[in-house]
Amino acid sequence: MQGLNIKVERWADLSADEKEQRLSRPRQATATNTQQTVQKIIADIRDNGDSALLNYTRQFDYPEATSLRVSQQRIEQAVNRLDKKVAEAIDTAYGTIQRFHQAQVPENLAVETINGVQCELRYAPLDAVGLYIPGGSATLPSTALMLGVPAQLAGCQRVVLVSPPDKSGDLPDALLYAANRCGITEIYTCGGAQAVAALAYGTESIAPVDKVFGPGNSFVTEAKQQVSNDASGCAIDLPAGPSELLVIGDDTANPAYIAADLLSQAEHGSDSQVILVTPSSTLADKVRQALIEQCQQLQRADIAAQALAESRLLVVETIDEAIAISERYAPEHLSIQTDNARSLLPKLTRAGSVFVGHYTPESGGDYATGTNHVLPTYGYSRNYSSLGLLDFYRRYTVQEVSYEGLATLSEAITTLANVEGLDAHAKAVTIRMEDQ
Repeated sequence: MQGLNIKVERWADLSADEKEQRLSRPRQATATNTQQTVQKIIADIRDNGDSALLNYTRQFDYPEATSLRVSQQRIEQAVNRLDKKVAEAIDTAYGTIQRFHQAQVPENLAVETINGVQCELRYAPLDAVGLYIPGGSATLPSTALMLGVPAQLAGCQRVVLVSPPDKSGDLPDALLYAANRCGITEIYTCGGAQAVAALAYGTESIAPVDKVFGPGNSFVTEAKQQVSNDASGCAIDLPAGPSELLVIGDDTANPAYIAADLLSQAEHGSDSQVILVTPSSTLADKVRQALIEQCQQLQRADIAAQALAESRLLVVETIDEAIAISERYAPEHLSIQTDNARSLLPKLTRAGSVFVGHYTPESGGDYATGTNHVLPTYGYSRNYSSLGLLDFYRRYTVQEVSYEGLATLSEAITTLANVEGLDAHAKAVTIRMEDQ
């Protein structure tokens, strides 16, 4: 923590290369040995199933592991003994997340595109989904809710939760309580690339799933990418990288609030990145001082300090310039702490989740406002969406054509088929027309 150095820089004074560098993420290159290690783990799980999965759990998490499945009795014990205040907090968060995602339930639609031709768009929940909840130094019941609630609302027939056990071979009571709240009963104590492989390909104990959701470390991320690129693997939710936050602020902003928000992301990990963009040099200086003071008070001060080494406090000429920088960066989280903050929303669309106004902390979205905290990072907000209920569905189309409808479209279909040199396509129409 000593020597924490955070600079305030004027955007106009930077060269084009320096501007590019200031908006670049911390290096997230997957080392070749990580790729190869994950490949070996996946192959081991596919070849040896539960035996390999238990061996990795013993190696990385709990040396005395003898089983993987969390019993219903253990889940009930967690529900009954969890601290009442924690249980009430989880219940509150469950309620807000449930209400927001319930409003996203899709409706089938039917359109008569031409007389006698009915086209439909239908939705069906994924049959089986795997939810990966990171473990290690943090307990994350919030992620179980963010993944479990939409899976429950979508009506997925099978929901599997995996999470690495603690040093006693167990999962936190809060995590099990949140899972139970979402109706999840199939829970396994395993993590890492091996857990992703088990979900994708199956073992003796864990049947394979259709799609894997949830964040994780570099090995989990690499495993998700590898199984999603394998035709015999499974789908994944979205690309993910280190956590990040960009704040747009003006002279109406409270520097202590901004510093607290920036640190709430910086404490996630040393590779997190936080950025302030403001037309006020006074605000930037005050935020800098507040960051130094508040960081010293954190339990994870060392982690936050490492992240702050990649932080940016940028002073621009106008709010419009700040908007342009945000759109270029495409942050995971975007906080707008300005006068009339809502008026800026139409210009700010490249973000995973947007937090509007002085009293909307980013941590609210992490836990209990109701929006989902599983978001695209590393610039993927340009072309990927935040996790939502629709991610737990498949959509497919249906069409039904009467003789009269086919007669109306027959010339268009056969002409296009002949243009493309696909005479069997044309024959599939004419044979029906000739049959009347």
